[in-house]
Amino acid sequence: MSSRHRGPRGFLLRLLFAAVAASAVSAREVRDQEEKPSIYLVLVHGEPLAAAFQRGVGRNATWHQAQKRRVARFHDRLLRRAAVDDGSGSYRCRKIYSFHHAVNGFAVHATASLAERLRAAPEVAAVDEEAGTRLLTTYTPRLLGLPNGVWRRHWNGGGGGDDGEGVLVGVVDSGIDPAHPSFAYVPRARADPPDDDDDGAGAQPPFAAGGACSVGPMFAPGACNGKIVTARYFAGGAAAVLPLDPSRDLSPFDAEGHGSHVASIAAGNRGVLVVVGGAMYGFASGMAPSARLAVYKAVYPAGGTMADLIAAIDQATQNKVDVLVLSVGPDERPTSKVTFLSMLDIALLSARRAGVFVAQAAGNRGPAESSVVSYSPWVTTVAASTTDRRYTSRLVLGDGRHVMGLGLSAPTLEYRLVAAKDAAAPDAASMERAEECQDTEALRWRAGILRGSVVVCSFSQGFYNGTSTVTAILDVAEALGFAGFVLVASEQYGDFLAQPLPFRVSGVMVPRVADAQVMWSYYAAHTVYAGSATVFGATAAIAEGRAATFTDVAPVVARYSSRGPDVTDAESTPADVLKPDILAPGDQIWAAWSASSVNQPILAGNQFAMVSGTSMAAPHVGGVAAVIKRRHPSWGPAAIASALSTTARRHDERNVPIMSEGFEIGSLLRAMPFDYGAGFVNPAGALDPGLVIATEPHDYVGFLCSLPQLSPDDVRAATGLTCQAPPLSSPADLNAPSVTVSALRGSLSVRRRVMNVASDTETYLCSTLPPTGVDVAVRPGWFQVAPGETQELAIELSVTRASGAFSFGEIVLTGSLGHLARLPLAVRPLATP
Repeated sequence: MSSRHRGPRGFLLRLLFAAVAASAVSAREVRDQEEKPSIYLVLVHGEPLAAAFQRGVGRNATWHQAQKRRVARFHDRLLRRAAVDDGSGSYRCRKIYSFHHAVNGFAVHATASLAERLRAAPEVAAVDEEAGTRLLTTYTPRLLGLPNGVWRRHWNGGGGGDDGEGVLVGVVDSGIDPAHPSFAYVPRARADPPDDDDDGAGAQPPFAAGGACSVGPMFAPGACNGKIVTARYFAGGAAAVLPLDPSRDLSPFDAEGHGSHVASIAAGNRGVLVVVGGAMYGFASGMAPSARLAVYKAVYPAGGTMADLIAAIDQATQNKVDVLVLSVGPDERPTSKVTFLSMLDIALLSARRAGVFVAQAAGNRGPAESSVVSYSPWVTTVAASTTDRRYTSRLVLGDGRHVMGLGLSAPTLEYRLVAAKDAAAPDAASMERAEECQDTEALRWRAGILRGSVVVCSFSQGFYNGTSTVTAILDVAEALGFAGFVLVASEQYGDFLAQPLPFRVSGVMVPRVADAQVMWSYYAAHTVYAGSATVFGATAAIAEGRAATFTDVAPVVARYSSRGPDVTDAESTPADVLKPDILAPGDQIWAAWSASSVNQPILAGNQFAMVSGTSMAAPHVGGVAAVIKRRHPSWGPAAIASALSTTARRHDERNVPIMSEGFEIGSLLRAMPFDYGAGFVNPAGALDPGLVIATEPHDYVGFLCSLPQLSPDDVRAATGLTCQAPPLSSPADLNAPSVTVSALRGSLSVRRRVMNVASDTETYLCSTLPPTGVDVAVRPGWFQVAPGETQELAIELSVTRASGAFSFGEIVLTGSLGHLARLPLAVRPLATP
């Protein structure tokens, strides 16, 4: 997936990248003579439709649709017959999917007894339990320790406690699909009793959105169903400058998929079955599955405008959402005097002052430095990481060697291997498009060779300039009856970045030139040329690509995730603000999708998609913030942001420092705060941080007033707020859970106020890991603080060796009752005292 720049200057850059779930499990046990159902894959005797295509039978769309219906009806009859138990009723079952093209079979949700009956049917070739039917969500809730740690359950298995119940999450994006099961209303069995540590707020907070629901195309009056409590669309700006489709755009309905994806990561229902292309990938869940959703559509298939985005934020603020997720942002730096005073950032400052926690995607322009597109300290800027789950596939050559690749598709048997370039007509109008498998007519010249073969397509110029697509390869493959396809990197253009995509025709992408060369050397050795290729002796099979593998090398900062340092202006002057703020899963994330999928045809027809980007990371943090708000209703957005920051993890699952992907594909570097902010989000730790550094609204005004580029009149004109005396000594004096000094000359003292949010008095010891070339001292060196009380800390920084480059360290506050708070340090020492 890649980001799209659409519309005139100043339109929104969708922070959409594309991003992932499944693992093998064992069969479910039978207890007390009651069988638990599972998902079984049933292979039926008889050729699939692809075989008919290979023989040239029925190559028109009408025949194909008729055969699909015929096969589906046959599967239904077979299942009904097996489900009828002689004399004692019938077995309960539900067919999930019929497979038609690459395999003749179906998937069924049934008991083991029915699976055995199906195995005994003469029409059935095999019955296998589906891999990945247990213990899987979109995976990231389990990765973050939510199901068994944070989502506590009460009253003998009653409703969940810290899963977001009573919290309203706002999402400004491309809308939502109200018919998706991730957004169905699921009433709670009972309200949770108050906990001893629930700040005395056992009652669930009321919703303030008022149920306002825009009705329009594909968004009926009942679409706001209790899970979705309000839904609005904002198209005034878009209608003025963009071509809108009234049949889909003029309602909160999501015609793209991105908004549904983001909303379901943050607050989608728990335990929703994920089936794509007949394969089962697990059970999806949002981070706060019991939270309610307020949806604000401000981006359209044709693009979006800042006017609509700001109008949506304004409405969300009026609706008193608790959390606001922004996976959209500007496509260029603001033209305001400082980045913090753009219209967008001012709107977000108003939201923060109104008590809204804002999680915004950092951007997808990494790994270039200063590429973040979320600038202000009143917004939590989220970077994207990988998870420890991978989807890989392989091309198995006839000589037994394996070429690694990726693609979510079914395996094939061993077939003839043919390069598209060797099957193209000599007079093809564009040999490049033929080699890329984009032109059916150019390849029809040797259609008989291609039919039933695994065809090699080249990733070359057309893919780089956007004129060639994988969707077109699939169309050509179906039209000409390929057994499968291989999309390989070109030596001329180098390695390419790829994400696992669902293929309706078996296929594998090989993004590394070195791997592609292994295949080409084998192919050349088994192909005879006499002017053109005359003998195709190479063979290959495509391996299963839909099964997940796991590694403990996670999280890793994703290559595309935008990096710091933050900047104050269009000239890239470094800011005294740490950006990004935090790291969260964003790579290869399964979540809800709109079947319309207007801008991603390869995902059309699917209710779920796996995509990547900081767009996917931001709702993870937004959902976790909702969980924290549920546990601590009295906490404001600054306290939540501080808890997330000071408890974040700096090490991966091996207890090794987190790494970061570099410019070179496959390269890894040690990650720094400008890659991941405070570290990887730690929900369990954030629920009980011990201390918070809670920035007050007037602190942000003081921050703006301390900027040398601004006068008090500038601040008042932009925000309506007045600079108060005495001013902050520097922007670095903002009471934030980190310390960033972009130009340290000599020495500087900054202050931080910490508050004890735990239930007991605690003693804290202050220690430091100073940045290179800087001495750091914290006064006092230790302190005792009672619940609800604050302690001011003086942090003194002094240059010992000037370098002109940022270096990093941290302040660690270690509590006597087990709490630990870390404050990142980012300092650029320019001159010694």
